Amino acid sequence: MQAHTGASFLLRLRASCTNLIIRGAIGMAVRAALQRTAAFAGGMFWYSRDFFRYKSLLKGQNNSTSLRRAPCLFDRDPDAHVFDRHYVYMDRWAFRNLLAEKPAVHIDVGSSLRFLTMATAVTPVTYVGRRPFHVVLDNFECLPGSVLQMPYADSSIGSLSCLHHAEHIGLGRYGDRLDPLGTIKACAELSRVLAKGGRLYFATPVGRQITYFNAHRVHSPETILKYFPELQLSKFSAVDDAGQYHAKANPADYTEADYSCGCFIFTKA
Repeated sequence: MQAHTGASFLLRLRASCTNLIIRGAIGMAVRAALQRTAAFAGGMFWYSRDFFRYKSLLKGQNNSTSLRRAPCLFDRDPDAHVFDRHYVYMDRWAFRNLLAEKPAVHIDVGSSLRFLTMATAVTPVTYVGRRPFHVVLDNFECLPGSVLQMPYADSSIGSLSCLHHAEHIGLGRYGDRLDPLGTIKACAELSRVLAKGGRLYFATPVGRQITYFNAHRVHSPETILKYFPELQLSKFSAVDDAGQYHAKANPADYTEADYSCGCFIFTKA
């Protein structure tokens, strides 16, 4: 009876946290913290109960297997199986385009390791970043640098990507210098190094313009196009607010979005 009462209380607590609606960035942070706290409390309850049950089963079977604690507290809940739809669809979008183009070499700045590992199956990849990935892969190397200062000459890169990265620049989240113009400066640097005839795969949150300090910025698609005045938009895809992917999309349709992902392919004439 006590276990059932405790479980019911924790479920009610979690439901209360989930349904708590607090507007604004601080409210979002508070809600996330409350949800994590409730999830941790629930996880510890189930874990402790199961640990002693399992220990009792071992004893009943005269099983002398060594038993150590290694709590995994958040996997029991079906809702724990979540993923960021922006990154799943965006990485696949970029990979498919690389697979179709098969460039002789590809340069990336700031994108996810998941995308980079897939890209190395298509072509040699050089990753530029302040925080290098210490992995051993064929067709992969890291160079120190940043999207604000890439170690390449003007108009020298034929295939370039920057996925879900530029929106963070200048917010200090990753130790970079605070700068309200961080994203536009990043776009200028990407435009500088892209070669004539080259392709830039660029993805970033799009919708109504707002900065969620220090997480990220959201830009309207029109603003992103203005940030690349020397480039031409070749194709636009998107992940909408509901998490649905649209291979052929119109940038204008995402001006009033809350937090969609715009996937832009730019070229330089």
